[in-house]
Amino acid sequence: MPTYDYRCDANGRVLEVNHRMSESLSTWGELCKYAGIEPAGTPTDAPVHRLATGGSPISSTNLGSGTAPAPACNTGACCPTGMCGLN
Repeated sequence: MPTYDYRCDANGRVLEVNHRMSESLSTWGELCKYAGIEPAGTPTDAPVHRLATGGSPISSTNLGSGTAPAPACNTGACCPTGMCGLN
């Protein structure tokens, strides 16, 4: 399941939770349930907002030992400058 970051405006906390892509959390109470924490004084109906976060790009440095070569381009149409990001 994907990981998402949510921010509660009422308390300023940001929590990271896992849930299906088809789900979206809208309150602090829902967020606390998914995160497995207590609301700790924040109203459970306080709104939360999912933050835009990016994933880590694949590169030869994060393919295990860090010494693996970059994967070959499967389209066969890469230009010599490596603009596809895989060279």
